[in-house]
Amino acid sequence: MASNESDRPNVVMIHPHNLGQHVGCYGWDVETPNVDAIADEGVRFENYFCTASHCSPARGSLWTGRYPHNNGLIGLAHLGWELHEDERTLVMDLNDAGYSTHLFGLQHISSDPERAGFQHVNGSVHEFSVDEPADEVAESVESFLHDVDDDDRPFFASVGFSEVHREPLVERCLDCGWTFDLPGYDSADPEDVTPLPYLPDRPGVREDLAHFQGMIDAIDEAVGRVDDALAATGLEDETLLIFTTDHGIGFPRSMGTCYDPGVETALLMRWPDRFEPGTVHEELLSAVDFRPTVLELLGENPPSDVDGRSFEPLLTDGAYEPRERIFLEFTWHSKYNPMRAVRTERYKYVRNFGDLPKVYIPAPLFSSAAGEEVRAEFYGSQRQREELYDLEADPHEQENLAEDPSCTERLASLRTAVDEWMKDTDDRLLERKWPPSEIQEERVWKSPWIPRHDGRHC
Repeated sequence: MASNESDRPNVVMIHPHNLGQHVGCYGWDVETPNVDAIADEGVRFENYFCTASHCSPARGSLWTGRYPHNNGLIGLAHLGWELHEDERTLVMDLNDAGYSTHLFGLQHISSDPERAGFQHVNGSVHEFSVDEPADEVAESVESFLHDVDDDDRPFFASVGFSEVHREPLVERCLDCGWTFDLPGYDSADPEDVTPLPYLPDRPGVREDLAHFQGMIDAIDEAVGRVDDALAATGLEDETLLIFTTDHGIGFPRSMGTCYDPGVETALLMRWPDRFEPGTVHEELLSAVDFRPTVLELLGENPPSDVDGRSFEPLLTDGAYEPRERIFLEFTWHSKYNPMRAVRTERYKYVRNFGDLPKVYIPAPLFSSAAGEEVRAEFYGSQRQREELYDLEADPHEQENLAEDPSCTERLASLRTAVDEWMKDTDDRLLERKWPPSEIQEERVWKSPWIPRHDGRHC
């Protein structure tokens, strides 16, 4: 059994892909008993948000505590974007703190998995595709936990599941669509799924949701296997177990936007005898807060050069000053799609740069079953430069109040907040452009996965 003189816990961090908050303990009509058990036995954070609603930028903020435009990872790692050379990660911090650090499954913050700082890279680690299913990743973690040496050295295990990421029906062809319907996963009945409240209830959306839930089942089973292994090896009581994800679900009007379905993320933490079971925190939190929080929980001093701040006091009954707002961004995915936003407890303000469709649909979603249902509507008009939503009256962000005379003062206040944030963080988008490097030019503009300007794909 692992132990150490300073009584620091082991840390197991489970992070599936593109899951948002779409699990039972966040109120969705899906069965996730193993994930829900972590919430029942630990702490659930109700209002925890990523910084950008796509994979690498969201994950980069999680690991570094810095916004994508500060750490360099403003686009996808497999399209050439990388963290700055001198950027530090939570993994590096834990290496310095005496932890043995291990990567299982995906990471998707670098084309080189060792760039994140892991001492041990296990399994067939891929950037993002489902080439190592959750059950195989869980099996590797089980073996590791049963073989942990009693060397007085705590371990950190990053357990990345590729699910619930879509895959192309035909390799490298968007016209054929991207789907959750992959071999090895069950599917719900489309008639039985609960529709998404921010999308029309149409057959293609239901079809995608049905297959999506099959992948969620696979995640939950894998979580159960890891948790059972912690119990079987006697490691459970001395392990901080974290369950989170990168960004919102991979559906239109979610991923690729600054709307809540794209940026809301699950965060559950369990540390037996340290955290009160069944606790729920409503405070606004950002993924840039994650790195300093984990370090402080482990007795380490948080770095001073991060954009986030620790919410460790929420977990230890200390004094905590709640955030008044969080900031959101989007720059590059399958195309240049710059947005900056601020969210308070009640309001959301989004600033859009350039001429863009009403709702941007990232390339993997454009020709999906759900994407085909809405793309004519979402690409039929231009997006307004500014968006303002009253989340209390309009939780699904359907009515833009930016031109409402009664909201002039609120609009100006939130506009100023974004202006000041961009200036304070030296956001290059203030220059109104973010040119790609030669590598990114090669990978982005010549990729058959990227839509052409005329709307065709390959």
